[in-house]
Amino acid sequence: MDAARLLDGLNPAQLAAVESEAAPLCILAGAGSGKTRVLTRRIGHRVAQGTADARHTLALTFTRKAAGELNSRLRQLGLRDPVAAGTFHSVAYAQLRSRWADRDINPPSLLDRKVGFVARLVPRDVQAIDVVTEIEWAKARRIAPSSYVEGANRAARNPPVAPALVADCYARYEQAKRDQRLVDFDDLLRLAIRDLEGDPEFAAAQRWRFRHLFVDEFQDVNQLQFDLLRAWLGDRPDLCVVGDPNQAIYAWNGADARYLDHFEKWFPGGEQVQLTENYRSTPQILAVANAVLAPARPRSGPLSANRAEGPPPKVRRFATDTDEAKGIARSIRDHHGPGDRWSNQAVLVRTNAQAVIVGEGLRSAGIPHRVRGGTPLLEQPEIRTALAGLRRHRGPFHASIADLAATIEPDEPPSSAVDATDTTSADEASDTSDAVAQRRANLELLVRLADDYQRIDPIPRASSFLEWLRATVSTGEVDRDAVDVTTFHAAKGLEWPVVHLAGLETGLVPIGHAKTDTALAEERRLFYVAVTRAEQHLLCSYAQQRTFGQRTVSREPSPYLDAIEIAASLDGTPTTDWGRFIQEQRRSIDTPSRDRPRRRSGRAPAGVDDLDADEVDTFEALRAWRAIKAKAAKVPAYVIFSDATLVAITQAKPRTPRDLLQLPGIGPVKVERHGPEVLSVLHGDD
Repeated sequence: MDAARLLDGLNPAQLAAVESEAAPLCILAGAGSGKTRVLTRRIGHRVAQGTADARHTLALTFTRKAAGELNSRLRQLGLRDPVAAGTFHSVAYAQLRSRWADRDINPPSLLDRKVGFVARLVPRDVQAIDVVTEIEWAKARRIAPSSYVEGANRAARNPPVAPALVADCYARYEQAKRDQRLVDFDDLLRLAIRDLEGDPEFAAAQRWRFRHLFVDEFQDVNQLQFDLLRAWLGDRPDLCVVGDPNQAIYAWNGADARYLDHFEKWFPGGEQVQLTENYRSTPQILAVANAVLAPARPRSGPLSANRAEGPPPKVRRFATDTDEAKGIARSIRDHHGPGDRWSNQAVLVRTNAQAVIVGEGLRSAGIPHRVRGGTPLLEQPEIRTALAGLRRHRGPFHASIADLAATIEPDEPPSSAVDATDTTSADEASDTSDAVAQRRANLELLVRLADDYQRIDPIPRASSFLEWLRATVSTGEVDRDAVDVTTFHAAKGLEWPVVHLAGLETGLVPIGHAKTDTALAEERRLFYVAVTRAEQHLLCSYAQQRTFGQRTVSREPSPYLDAIEIAASLDGTPTTDWGRFIQEQRRSIDTPSRDRPRRRSGRAPAGVDDLDADEVDTFEALRAWRAIKAKAAKVPAYVIFSDATLVAITQAKPRTPRDLLQLPGIGPVKVERHGPEVLSVLHGDD
């Protein structure tokens, strides 16, 4: 294998990451920056240089698919010997089975489906899936049943099941597994750690076998996985990790990005390399992505574009969520040219409940689609229970649906209670309140679908409704060319030329239950992940009204939509130099007095010198108003409007919202949110 060839086509940062002799090494790889390419090239380069042996190299990933892709890339590089690549669980299981075989131990059976097993251990009025979620949360943090209540309290966790009951069920679950000689996936990691720490001979053999360790998506490791990694590594420094703190979106699954954020604390003496050149998205899309993260002051630098300019991202407003689904279907057809594949496009949503509504719109329009990831609606436990109840109900169908609707009692006011959480699966919960909210969202969707069904069937019956559901709530076209419909979470690691982001409303993006700074920061990163899935076209939309069950609720546009209008207000600033733009905007915020701009920057904002005396007064009034709005919203002033946009408003003196829409840096979201106040500042009550 030619070592020099492995360096071809790498940019300076990638080259530094591949050639670095540092150990340990941390590579911060931004979205679309070629992390897999760098990781495989680094492995290949070290093997070619003789500083690593492919037969003693272990590459750890989080999915079998990622492991397969990594192995495929390594084979293409021409490695003569194969590299071991797999998930934490698969490698741990292989090592345990080898150890059991050597010791002539009959291996325990693997329990790969917890919910049914736990259902036999919990009271009838308790959802087994809630207990499973808590057990997995605890095991990822190495919390034993006896310590669960204390750990949950310390983490300010608020599970839908009483903590003492969870602890009891957790203890009985562990005992039942021991009685039946069963282990779950988390046990595989725990047992591997135990054997490595307790058996020096076994540990030495494993560390001899795997001398060079590489970890992909390091921001996603949890404590259990991290402890196993440390046990595999021992006191050796030969470790390379790749990750992106800006894509840390799995805290609900126990992932702890602090291991990446503070890599030097855990592995002192190492080196860090940042990859910020993006090869996936246009400058216009990256401007949005960088603006999304700007208020959070991300650790890694802003992404810069390697691709040519593209069309500006767009925001569309629809009256209802049904209208939004139809509008997305029209937009998909508009972007499907002759010879194009439907699979070049995707619709990304925050919750699976939204995916069902979008799927209805695509189905009505005759557009092939498939729903990626997540547990299908009809397989959710609460839906199965509700449908069984409908079949048993002896009264009219509409009465049974009314009874079902009456059982759905939101525990918050309607405006926030309907902020459906992610219903992709029980695992995809970013807060413990999700378990209850998930069921509520699913049942509300079922009631809504029942209302739709009753409008088209003159003699509605439960049996007919179930058949209609199976045809309506499907996963779509699985095998052939189709548009992908998926959640933000499930979209991570994927990309499409055209991406439609739907349901961008407060309460969904960010999700309604995200109250703490930590939760809101993760929501912002999640939206950043969704934005950076787009290569050429980014089309965003929201609805002014959304139906939940039998209720229709008014909605507000997501605050993150401001990022799109910030990107549109660059006004000549090179879109590839987003970092400078952010810095300049931050230096010129919140300055209501007329002479403040000159004192802070040495010159007035661009365009102010062209204003007459009356216009300067208007401009400063607008700046004062902007400062108040920014302080109330806890955002930089440029998020409200840039100085250049305020100058344009001052000069144009718009009279109507339509006039405002003609000005640079102003789109429908800003007009809806700020238009009346801006016009009032300009013209008072006249």
